[in-house]
Amino acid sequence: MGKKIRKLKKIRIHREGTDTLIYGFIVIAAIALLLWRLEVKWPFWCFLAVFGVVYGIVLNFFRCPIRYFAQEDTERIVVAPADGKVVVVEEVDEHEYFHDRRLMISIFMSLFNVHANWFPVDGKVKFVHHQNGNYHKAWLPKASEENEHADVMITTPEGTDILCRQIAGAVARRIVTYAKEGEECYIDEHLGFIKFGSRVDVYLPVGTEVCVKMGQTTTGDQTVIAKLKG
Repeated sequence: MGKKIRKLKKIRIHREGTDTLIYGFIVIAAIALLLWRLEVKWPFWCFLAVFGVVYGIVLNFFRCPIRYFAQEDTERIVVAPADGKVVVVEEVDEHEYFHDRRLMISIFMSLFNVHANWFPVDGKVKFVHHQNGNYHKAWLPKASEENEHADVMITTPEGTDILCRQIAGAVARRIVTYAKEGEECYIDEHLGFIKFGSRVDVYLPVGTEVCVKMGQTTTGDQTVIAKLKG
């Protein structure tokens, strides 16, 4: 347990943000140097204050904590695939894959949340499908079906199909999915990354025990959001 806690505290920068942070720093440094050469210094300090804060926000956005789920037994456990806030816990009609009623749990990620996504269950990736779409605000109900999204269907060791959907929001413009069809997947592994504000939906069988409530804050790969039926 102690080893897991020590690893949990480690923070790194996600590889999806490397180019953005490097090029952003170069541009800011170049403009700041030009402003510093002016006789009047207030433009330099104003620029440095504003863009220093912006750069700090972007740096915070691309944080990528190294996490490990505390429990050894992950059978029938469903963990939060993302940091954020629970915005939907309800039964819905899923017409694209299951063609029946499903329990949907949705987590909205603000600009200040970690945007790495984790696999919510252990299992095998059945398929990965990317769908182009709109860019409605991610917390709106229609965003789940109408926005650009990437669907990852996972079959658990017990044979239950779980759908995890990465959804782009009004600001997000890039969904990255690392899941590959046919590969084994596990809790603690990264499913993907969504840039700048977004949402992740998890579709579960009706009757699944819900372990979170509306408005609750979740921590990706740490918060248990549901337990599948035996």
